Amino acid sequence: MNMLTTQISGVVHAYELTGDLAMGDLAMGNLAQSPITPHLSPSDATQSHPTLVFIHGWLLSRAYWQPLVEQLSGHYRCLTYDLRGFGESVQGKSTTAYHLRAYAQDLGQLLKQLNLDNVWLVGHSLGGSIALWAAYLLPQQVKGVICINAGGGIYLPQAFAKFRTAGQQMVKFRPSWLPAVPLLPRIFSRLMVNQPLGPDWGKQRLRDFVRADRQAAEGALLDSTTCEEVHRLPQIVGQLTQPIHFITAAQDQIMPPRYVRYLASFHPSFGQESLVSELSDCGHMAMVEQPEAVAEVVLSTLATDWATDWATDTDWQCR
Repeated sequence: MNMLTTQISGVVHAYELTGDLAMGDLAMGNLAQSPITPHLSPSDATQSHPTLVFIHGWLLSRAYWQPLVEQLSGHYRCLTYDLRGFGESVQGKSTTAYHLRAYAQDLGQLLKQLNLDNVWLVGHSLGGSIALWAAYLLPQQVKGVICINAGGGIYLPQAFAKFRTAGQQMVKFRPSWLPAVPLLPRIFSRLMVNQPLGPDWGKQRLRDFVRADRQAAEGALLDSTTCEEVHRLPQIVGQLTQPIHFITAAQDQIMPPRYVRYLASFHPSFGQESLVSELSDCGHMAMVEQPEAVAEVVLSTLATDWATDWATDTDWQCR
């Protein structure tokens, strides 16, 4: 994929978009490799097939989606982008707030500019919360949400106070020469994961940590962790009409499975179907640690939803 740019909220945003699916695959009905997917004509498949939109987490960038996109781009069109103030979306001065709703509105503008009105959102950590907000604000465009290592809804005053203070301290001291410090990339390759990532990922995480805009990094941290914002997220989930699915990890110390299941429990379909998939031997960076396993859950979730929609449409046509 080649990087493209567009201006949103006064900031130049970087994004990448994979090409359309091969028409031969579409004509044969090879959608998400579902054994129950019916055959479609190319035109029908193009209209019904969603684009996957990936939203990264705090102090990260679109780069962390590459392993997962490699698994999924043969089945779905994929859009990755850098949130305002992170990755390569740091050009220009932003006058917009950094709360979850504001980032969801940024996404709405991006979808409008790219003429995408049939999307599934895949969000990691903070990006998962943004995805849920976007689904709430854009019910016509967003057909479903998959959250990875994202949960919450319970406000613990002391724990959140420590987290906010530590985060603020982190973003204050980030000199440009930091990536040149020996062994520091190795340390970053071990942060928040169950098993150390490769050296290139350590360098990538350090690079994204240093180049994130301070105002955005601090604003996103503080605005998304207020008592009001934390308690609002379950309310948002409870009002969603689209299908959602959560991918959690057994060794995730940042967002333990119990908090993921708690947030999932507010969705109207909770209890009627399984909304949470748990990965073993995995930490907070599931899309990099276990991209194959995450891709399998994504494909299964979308195939099930697509088959349900098709069955509903067929039933309506038969009446």
